[in-house]
Amino acid sequence: MTIAEIHRYPVKSMLGESLDRARIGATGLVGDRAYAVIDVETGDVASAKVPRRWADLLRFSARFVTEPQEGEAPPPVEITFPDGSVLRSDDTGVDEALTAVLGRPVRLASTAPEGAGFEEYWPDIPGLAPQALIDGTLVRHEETGEAISRFGISAFGAPGTFFDLSALHVLTTATLDRLHELAPGATFDVRRYRPNLVLDGAGEGFVENDWPGSEMAVGGARVRYSFATMRCVMTTLAQGDLPTDVETLRAVAKHNRIEIPQVGGVWASAGVYADVAAAGDVAVGDAYAAAG
Repeated sequence: MTIAEIHRYPVKSMLGESLDRARIGATGLVGDRAYAVIDVETGDVASAKVPRRWADLLRFSARFVTEPQEGEAPPPVEITFPDGSVLRSDDTGVDEALTAVLGRPVRLASTAPEGAGFEEYWPDIPGLAPQALIDGTLVRHEETGEAISRFGISAFGAPGTFFDLSALHVLTTATLDRLHELAPGATFDVRRYRPNLVLDGAGEGFVENDWPGSEMAVGGARVRYSFATMRCVMTTLAQGDLPTDVETLRAVAKHNRIEIPQVGGVWASAGVYADVAAAGDVAVGDAYAAAG
């Protein structure tokens, strides 16, 4: 059983980097979601979970200029714009350039503003999320009537970080293979799910469903699985050479709905969140196993 892929996303909701090796630090994969785009008007973190406002973030990609180090401020990132132009995060005018493409005043930040949150759009897919939670977190409707909720940033992660919920996201090839079997016409590409670690050889089916509450040695690190990963509209959006594909989310909502006590209710899920039990280095090809 081995690590098949490692992914890092230097800027939240932008395309990221595939790595051969990385450091898992106390607050997750070092450099992951180190930066985010901030909506100047609202003070919230821009997220492609509201496609009408922020889907264009997925047309950008970002990579670090130098390797980030645990416990240090993140180094600059190089951002490739949809037209192929490139700016660094420390270039004069990067905020204005981002604003011009995104159509709203924004700024790039490496620290989450106090009280910051993010918004999430709920597509009309049966079984996606508990209706009571949607109703209880509703903050506005789009002009089309679509419901938008708001959540505090990094609810289960380290304070001041840009994670939606937790520090690490793990996905297995077993889950992707099972989704392919259930909906062979959909495009279940790993890039849609934005995991940090993709694990191979875990078995068959939605194996991560049984992992919350357990610990695992992964390369030189150890992780503690917390709860299943709730899936959202981002998995359906066009990005890179992937087309828009709503079936990728409908299939999850139809075939793998999981009770998640930490957030309440039953959710369409694929993958699992994790906390860091012990920091360490990981590399593609490293072994993983239940911690004994």
